[in-house]
Amino acid sequence: DALKQLKVINAAYFINSRLKSGKKVLAEGAQGTLLDIDFGSYPFVTSSNTSASGVCQGLGISPHQVGHVYGVFKAYCTRVGSGPFPTELNDSFGELIRTKGHEFGSTTGRPRRTGWLDLVALDYAVMLNGVDSLIMMKADILSGIGDLKVCVRYETDGIQTSEAPVFLDRVRPVYETLPGWEALTLSGEYPNPVLSDSLQKYIASIEGHVSVPLTILSTGPDREETLILQESTH
Repeated sequence: DALKQLKVINAAYFINSRLKSGKKVLAEGAQGTLLDIDFGSYPFVTSSNTSASGVCQGLGISPHQVGHVYGVFKAYCTRVGSGPFPTELNDSFGELIRTKGHEFGSTTGRPRRTGWLDLVALDYAVMLNGVDSLIMMKADILSGIGDLKVCVRYETDGIQTSEAPVFLDRVRPVYETLPGWEALTLSGEYPNPVLSDSLQKYIASIEGHVSVPLTILSTGPDREETLILQESTH
């Protein structure tokens, strides 16, 4: 009975007509890039294209309609279930991040695997999705845990690379150590946001490796917990 009350539409025509009239459409991907059936860590992937290109098939729009791609990522890495995870932390740091970040499945309660931020994987995701700007979540979770590591290269059989290989389970992460921050409070507004020196260095390291600006920093679900670092016209 509830379903009968819904209006059935031809979604492709509906969305394209809105775009033609000058409306903006925001499409949100459901899963991470490395779960993409074609370019993810096969066979530990999902059954569809999770990159930005999937919006065209999913909504019935042409590629040239995609105007701006936001890449949303956590200040650390997580993974659900099996599969390669080069920066995984099977220690007290990993458990601390899991606990502070409430990294448990929202439906099953299944613990998520946690690890340091992987800039090789992030750069790969930026390339595949054509990311224009980045949004970093959960920087507050890393507060007070001391120095932080970020993976800047992979090493396989003594050879280092900045590219994500097909077989991620064979790589060893090469880390860069950055100073952590004791507490994280968001203050100030664009163009004068107030950030600690260590957080600025963390952001600069990310931007330097992926060559994409980090424009939004979020530490929670409320509007006041979101800080605009750079202005965007989208």
